[in-house]
Amino acid sequence: MLMYVSQLPVSVLFLYCIAVAFLEIYLPFLAVAYARLSIGYDYAAPRAMFDKLPPYAQRATWAHQNCFETFMIFAVAALMAYATGVDSPLAIWAALSFITVRLLYSVFYILNIPILRSLMYAVGLACSCTLFVLSIMQAS
Repeated sequence: MLMYVSQLPVSVLFLYCIAVAFLEIYLPFLAVAYARLSIGYDYAAPRAMFDKLPPYAQRATWAHQNCFETFMIFAVAALMAYATGVDSPLAIWAALSFITVRLLYSVFYILNIPILRSLMYAVGLACSCTLFVLSIMQAS
């Protein structure tokens, strides 16, 4: 897999990372779905079930919601890098690191390890900011 990734043009890598980041939005929701099925899914009021969910599933819901928020920032940053033709090892590192730390963010959120969750959030934000800065530098 790593061999394949290293052979991709950087611009294509940005697009793959956006697609993977999109899929990662729904990974925490698998824990929520499992918990909902365990307590009996209420098709008439699925959002009203939140208070009945076990704590790990409530945290998974929050991780899922946060993934939507950070996806928008990363997608714009990666698209800016794509559009401006950013082609640097730092950009590759930032894009790949983002998808890695966002996966870990959800895991740490569900497992209730707040310090590591917060660290993953900060690193993910730094990755997006790196792509923004590289894009602006490339465009200038």
